[in-house]
Amino acid sequence: MRIPAHSVCTAIRDDIVAGVYERGSRLTEELLARRYGVSRVPVREALRTLEAEGFVVTRRHAGACVAEPTEHEAADLLEMRMLLEPLGAARAAQRRTEAHLKVLRGLVRLGQERARRGNSEDLRSLGGWFHETLAQASGSQALTSMLTQLRHKIAWMYAVDAPADPVESWVQHGAIVDAVARGDGDRARALTALHTERATSAHRLRFSGGTDRTDRVRTSQPPVNITGLRH
Repeated sequence: MRIPAHSVCTAIRDDIVAGVYERGSRLTEELLARRYGVSRVPVREALRTLEAEGFVVTRRHAGACVAEPTEHEAADLLEMRMLLEPLGAARAAQRRTEAHLKVLRGLVRLGQERARRGNSEDLRSLGGWFHETLAQASGSQALTSMLTQLRHKIAWMYAVDAPADPVESWVQHGAIVDAVARGDGDRARALTALHTERATSAHRLRFSGGTDRTDRVRTSQPPVNITGLRH
């Protein structure tokens, strides 16, 4: 069975974000094909996509390598998200479906429940699902794709502290959903802008100053099966 290139791309991207491949390390087609159990063709296609997304760069005499973003580039990502997420919420207020609202309200209920229990790991996942669903409710595939890519890059470049008051954070999520449900785009935009600004202050850059370049990919990782990946 031929594994689609986008599944290979998802697997490599996830490993880059998780730190399996260090910044600046080489990504050789042969090693990647062996790790993911595929031929070199989908790996080559995946690397082209990841280069377009900014996760990979091609260097002379080295080939494909994990990108090494600067602190300035990392800061730009947070600023872009602060502009685009409020736009997505405003669009969602006009274009959301009842199905979107049902999912968003369900996530808010779960988030508030987990926040009261103090389960930070669940809250991180729920928060990601919430913002992904909110972006999808905008009805704009281009905007949704941009926000998804931003979230991947931010997760790669930043560690995020847990909210000082997770209950209040999920109250904010609930207020955004209420505005979206009422079709109040201006309020949805304003609430999301405030929420995103507060969340940004909890981000800590994973790298600083110079780079730590290596020409070796970590090869101690076992091969992975990507046939069941969600795409």
